Amino acid sequence: MITGSIVALITPMHPDGSIDWEALDQLVEFHISKGTDAIVAVGTTGESATLNPEEHIATVERVVKTAAGRRPIIAGTGANNTSEAIELTAEAKRVGADACLLVTPYYNKPPQRGLIRHYEAIAAAVDIPQWLYNVPGRTAVDMLPETVAALADVPQITAIKDATGDLARGRQLIELVGDRMAVYSGDDATAWELIAAGGKGNISVTANVAPALMHELCMLALDGKAAEAAALNERLMALHNAMFVEANPVPVKWALKRMGLCQEGIRLPLVELDTRFQPKVELALASLELI
Repeated sequence: MITGSIVALITPMHPDGSIDWEALDQLVEFHISKGTDAIVAVGTTGESATLNPEEHIATVERVVKTAAGRRPIIAGTGANNTSEAIELTAEAKRVGADACLLVTPYYNKPPQRGLIRHYEAIAAAVDIPQWLYNVPGRTAVDMLPETVAALADVPQITAIKDATGDLARGRQLIELVGDRMAVYSGDDATAWELIAAGGKGNISVTANVAPALMHELCMLALDGKAAEAAALNERLMALHNAMFVEANPVPVKWALKRMGLCQEGIRLPLVELDTRFQPKVELALASLELI
């Protein structure tokens, strides 16, 4: 089982929006050197919504190749079209991903029974560990705990990323399915508390810029060192907040550019961080001596 800090990796791009493969390699090496425990390639933070299918799979394959077995790689393969999600998941398995992260189908707002059939269909089609991903603030559909429980006995479904930021919801999931699947936080600000309650780790935006500190935070929480974890999280809180002053991944890509780890490329309809927010992000980075 994967535990600890799992970075939701950005997809670095040149100013014209094309993928910067060299920077991608360097970011993977950066995370391995700084203690990141696993990598999510082409999730929300990796701009999955604007990569075409060929780019999507090529990015996953490149991350797998660069990591070379040194870290588990989880491929973002969710879609609001079940057949597309099956195709992406099959391709991710083909190129060597260790697991797939499947966001709830966005925009078309399926009912709970539709969510169950969607995930059952993907699990039946592709034999690879599959992680559910609930982020209703972005998808306009909330996968309810009872729906997760209904899917917990599907052999291929092994985990859930709960990005609601609702600790009561997270604790309910751990009580309902924690003996059958891993529960991961998808909310940096509350991650250590969910881990302390029985979660297995955190799929993190903040880890893009502070990987060593996020690894430390998760290890403290996993080791039951609540006071130390709370204190470290308080130090990180300004950075957690700065990563969401505009829509993810706008702030984190600007932060990484400021750190000299990538160029300014981002794809429309996303744009570079508004100048109003840049000082706040810069101050958060400086407070942790990241710049």
